Amino acid sequence: MTTESHTVDVDVALIGGGIMSATLGAMLALVQPDWRVVIVERADDIATESSHPWNNAGTGHSGYCELNYMPDPADGDTAAAVAAQFAASRRWWAHLVDTGLITPGFMTTTPHMDVVFGDRDIAYLRRRFDTLRALPAFTDMRYSQDPAVITGWAPLVMAGRDPAQRVAATWHPSGTDIDFGALTRELTRLITGDTLLGHEVHTLNRMPTGGWRITGRCGRQRFELDAARVFIGAGGHTLTLLQRAGLPEIRGYGVLPVGAAFLRCSDPEISKHHNAKVYGQAPTGAPPMSVPHLDRRIVAGHAHLMFGPYATVSSRLLTRGRITDFFGTVRPHNVRALIRAATDNRSLIRYLIGQLLASRGRRFDQLRRYYPDADPRDWEWISAGQRAQLVAPDGELRTGTELIVAADDTIAGLLGASPGASTSVPIMIDLLRRWFPREWQSWRHRAGFGLLAS
Repeated sequence: MTTESHTVDVDVALIGGGIMSATLGAMLALVQPDWRVVIVERADDIATESSHPWNNAGTGHSGYCELNYMPDPADGDTAAAVAAQFAASRRWWAHLVDTGLITPGFMTTTPHMDVVFGDRDIAYLRRRFDTLRALPAFTDMRYSQDPAVITGWAPLVMAGRDPAQRVAATWHPSGTDIDFGALTRELTRLITGDTLLGHEVHTLNRMPTGGWRITGRCGRQRFELDAARVFIGAGGHTLTLLQRAGLPEIRGYGVLPVGAAFLRCSDPEISKHHNAKVYGQAPTGAPPMSVPHLDRRIVAGHAHLMFGPYATVSSRLLTRGRITDFFGTVRPHNVRALIRAATDNRSLIRYLIGQLLASRGRRFDQLRRYYPDADPRDWEWISAGQRAQLVAPDGELRTGTELIVAADDTIAGLLGASPGASTSVPIMIDLLRRWFPREWQSWRHRAGFGLLAS
């Protein structure tokens, strides 16, 4: 039986309870505390999808170790841009901690490393190092082919390794490990309106007077919200909701679902010997978010190791999604782009099939490439959620994130995946500038925003 609903008026509705909505909501609460801002989340808690600490690597993307940002080792522009964006995020988070608005503990200093094997990849890494060392954010980076030096940086990586194998590594002391779930909770506490959990949005309709009517269900009860502005940060479900809103700006865009899993070790006697995030080269055909890495993670105050990701295949676009999710995003205007993405990326298809057919032993061999003495008895298989790989209207698989804003500036959404969480602060600042150009002239000197230009 359906309970009758009543309509609630809000200034800004944030659909999705992850780091993006939490960041935007916290910013608005600090500069405009009289506004009513609400989060609408379909799950029973916030930060259950990509912001959950076990659904992401928590790296804090700084460009120190992400080799996929530099396929050309002589071109450091992307790595430098991401490093600058993450530095801006860190400055704003530090401001919130220093002013007592949020509590620390969500970020731990953890060196970032690259480890590669064989002549070709060693030559690549050396050129990459030479390029980055010339940039201010990377002056503390170190390079070595000396097994003793690399052992000092990452003992588990070198223990038990064949002495004849050629290895090279870079190391940066200022990397981070971030629990984005904990950070999301801290930011959400600052939001002045309600957090509506268990509320699934079904429709978004423009109102004749401006703004949007949002309707959906919470259990058996129907709900309605009238919002002057709407931000959709719902991960893999964002494209679906933007399509339902009828935005012409989304025409041609598509997504491909990509799932992931990790191996996790929670033995403190093992994790204490590895204080780094070690990234390597992605296998041929792997999607951009599938760079292998052996990470030290701090979650809820406890140290763990995780290795992966291993690709999984599902038509769901959210961990708690439906098997029909992907098919619901297919429209006549994006079919050509999806077909082109599939035909132009046959190596990706082969990679995914290979991952699905891989035995547990073969999967564990991938870990032993980075940790030769790893014992299967110390590791467990965990799901790492779902991502939506963005497909541009021309069929290109897009890396990074893309902010889609309606022509009338009343609704916006964020598509894509990594390095989204790490760059959430500059992304949301960009949205505030576009959404509220008049208010921004006074806001830009408040809430610590002035630090972001440093």
